[in-house]
Amino acid sequence: MAVVWQPCGDGVRILRVLGDSPCPVVPAFVDGRPVTEVGPYCFAARPVEGGALWPADSGDTHEVTGDFLEEVVLPDSVRVLHSAAFYNCHRLRRVEAGPSLESLGSDLFTNCRALHTFALRAAPDAGTGLKKLLGAVSSDVSAEFLGAPGAQLFYPEYFEWLDENTPAHIFNHSIEGEGYRMRQCFAGGAVDYTAYDATFAQACVGESEEKLCRMAISRLLSPFALGDTARTDYEFYLTAHPEAAFKLAIAERNEAALRLLAGLGLAVRDAAAQCAKAGWSAGATILLARPKRAAKQYDFDDL
Repeated sequence: MAVVWQPCGDGVRILRVLGDSPCPVVPAFVDGRPVTEVGPYCFAARPVEGGALWPADSGDTHEVTGDFLEEVVLPDSVRVLHSAAFYNCHRLRRVEAGPSLESLGSDLFTNCRALHTFALRAAPDAGTGLKKLLGAVSSDVSAEFLGAPGAQLFYPEYFEWLDENTPAHIFNHSIEGEGYRMRQCFAGGAVDYTAYDATFAQACVGESEEKLCRMAISRLLSPFALGDTARTDYEFYLTAHPEAAFKLAIAERNEAALRLLAGLGLAVRDAAAQCAKAGWSAGATILLARPKRAAKQYDFDDL
């Protein structure tokens, strides 16, 4: 892999990535300088403007841009993502970054319809640039913290629009969807898990079963800072909507979710049949496997 770059401040701005993989890992250093910025339209399918330093003697001539890009891993040193860096990357599904993101430009993920995951290499209670990333995406998206212990959160889609009061020429800003409120659950750059979990009750009013099950399963599988009341609420919802919960787990081939649902005491026979119908024998095995009995311990009274 190679990069097109230019110096900026105390580091390097990446203008283009060249290579054969649709899942590039951007280097942390170029020419001995830290990579601190991802330039405008870096991964978009459009020409790079002048001022770039092209890599010398490199056979990597394929630009990792547009529909070729599927995932990207950014180094911890990256602090700035410039405007439209991922513009029209229709197949981009995952972005991994460190905790140091400070500034994001506009139209960063415009038309990135497949994007579903932001992964942060940080502890779940650390301050990161996650709030800024979430603010750049109004569609369904999940956030993963890759530090130990980990955490995973699901943020449903929301919509916003302007309504014009014609006689007065006044525009009213309207927002619909609990996903917007969830994206505000931060304190000092870190996720406020108590506030996030508190949004679940209101989300049950307007969000779909599939999205609510996704939110509940994510929190129960990675229960960082999960209080007893919130745990009970999530478990109660899953037990009240077993069909939707199993459908989600089976569609995503999520073995951990199947074990979670089976552990809640949900009836598994129909779900096992769905696994078999979908050609997922491993899932059916998980649901139908009988728990091992503890070995009998004998003493002299038994004799």
